[in-house]
Amino acid sequence: MTEYVDTGRVKLACRTLAGPPGAVPMVLLHGGGGDGTSWDQLAPRFAKDRPVYVPDLRGMGASERSGPYGPTVFRDDLLAMLDRLGLDRVVLVGHSLGGIVALLTTLAAPERVAALVLEECPPPVPLGMPVPTDLPESAPFYDREVRPSVWATLNSPDPAWWQGLAGINVPVLVVAGGPDSFLPQDKMAEMAERIPAGEFTTIPVGHVVHPNAPNSFADAVETFLAGR
Repeated sequence: MTEYVDTGRVKLACRTLAGPPGAVPMVLLHGGGGDGTSWDQLAPRFAKDRPVYVPDLRGMGASERSGPYGPTVFRDDLLAMLDRLGLDRVVLVGHSLGGIVALLTTLAAPERVAALVLEECPPPVPLGMPVPTDLPESAPFYDREVRPSVWATLNSPDPAWWQGLAGINVPVLVVAGGPDSFLPQDKMAEMAERIPAGEFTTIPVGHVVHPNAPNSFADAVETFLAGR
């Protein structure tokens, strides 16, 4: 069921899949250039074990287009959404931009996060990549201001984000896409190493792991969570 959640900051479209009562809910966060529909294949599988929430980030999908944009804005939107939905503690699974949002949420409010999965998450180090200005074909409902704002931040992240990895006290799985990804795989592995309860795995299908290898991705996530 899709509903609009008025967070008091922005209205976010969010799909909810019911799961076993009492289980820690999961929030699936999409990457830039997409929306929550990227999780359509996997959300029902994850919902067998827990309630699942699939929001569209601000300015993307069916959510309200209202700037400013950027990872810290999306982080605060997510925390406000959790408050409005009465979700005290969740498993966060984020792809790409969604991974950065999930990471920043964990750094800011670790008590709200039971476990964290970062799929092809840009490591919070200066990436030096060109800031795209085109509108991605994959997202027909996409504010053009999102991409330059996000990429500018990724190219010049707050140094405290990298330093803060060593203080994360929740289990974290970092999923890399291998040599076909445009992100630095060595830095992604180092990111996992800096997190005390960090784990690292590679599913070599490029940057978009969960749609390209859904079963392998879901198996990795479920194995990781089963040990927690």
